[in-house]
Amino acid sequence: MSGKKREHPKEKSKLHPRSKHRGRYDFKALITACPELEPFVALNVYNDLSIDFFNPEAVKMLNTALLKFHYNLDFWDMPSNYLCPPIPGRADYIHNVADILYRSNPEILDGRIKKNGHIKCLDIGVGANCIYPIIGATEYGWNFVGSEIDIKAIVAANKIVYKNEYLTEKVEIRLQESSRDFFRGVVKEGELFDLTICNPPFHASIEDAQRGTKRKIKNLKGEKAKTILNFGGQSNELWCEGGEIKFIKDMIYQSRQYKDSCLWFSTLVSKESNVPGIHKLLERIEASEVGTLPMGQGNKISRVVIWTFKSKAEQQDWQRKRWRLV
Repeated sequence: MSGKKREHPKEKSKLHPRSKHRGRYDFKALITACPELEPFVALNVYNDLSIDFFNPEAVKMLNTALLKFHYNLDFWDMPSNYLCPPIPGRADYIHNVADILYRSNPEILDGRIKKNGHIKCLDIGVGANCIYPIIGATEYGWNFVGSEIDIKAIVAANKIVYKNEYLTEKVEIRLQESSRDFFRGVVKEGELFDLTICNPPFHASIEDAQRGTKRKIKNLKGEKAKTILNFGGQSNELWCEGGEIKFIKDMIYQSRQYKDSCLWFSTLVSKESNVPGIHKLLERIEASEVGTLPMGQGNKISRVVIWTFKSKAEQQDWQRKRWRLV
């Protein structure tokens, strides 16, 4: 590309300090890890290597390269038109909840204690991409159960697990037969989890999802463009009746029934305006502790709400009984 090089926007990374994605993408290294990425990489208006983030195939291949390069995966793939989330944001979720999980054990977070294979997490709606279990198992040694209502997504997630030997010992995918349940039908009798995570559907309908995408394209490109969900997504991944707030409130009500089965519950919250209502509900159902963890990637701001029904003393007792920190 010829011509004067534009000045690249100066952005201070808002990602978690332990994130592997705080720097700009090293496309040369990523291409070495995943040669299939190379056809999608070109110089942008800043004379830097990049991809077209409005091209779903390019985004999917970038994710493949990131997972191979940073998380040592031998294989990652997923069906077309399923949610292909940005890896840095998903990693931030895991790192932020790890801060809460290990706040009484900071020696784990700074690497003075090896990864803890006794931690068990439930990923509600694991999806075809299986991203959260990949990152949690690789970064912290956690074990995962991923629940999913979509059979095709289960097949895809299981293929990722089975083709990566390390994950076969760490990740189990389970069918959730009821779209109205979050824990029942998945959590077995007597089974205990240290953490639940969830990436809820954000929209109340497909029309809402399309309007949101059009606004995003207009803000970023300043022009009319065909609506393309560049990160993909099936109906159950992107929208549900009542949208994000109803989904989260239903999950919170049901979490109370499983307060003895789990130490911490958590969920991503896309819309900041939903946070006060979520906190009021958690107060009403007598959660012992509630927190909101801010996250940011570029211009995108989101947050995780995390809650427990256990007192500080009960939390410490839970850790002593379940975690063998050596």
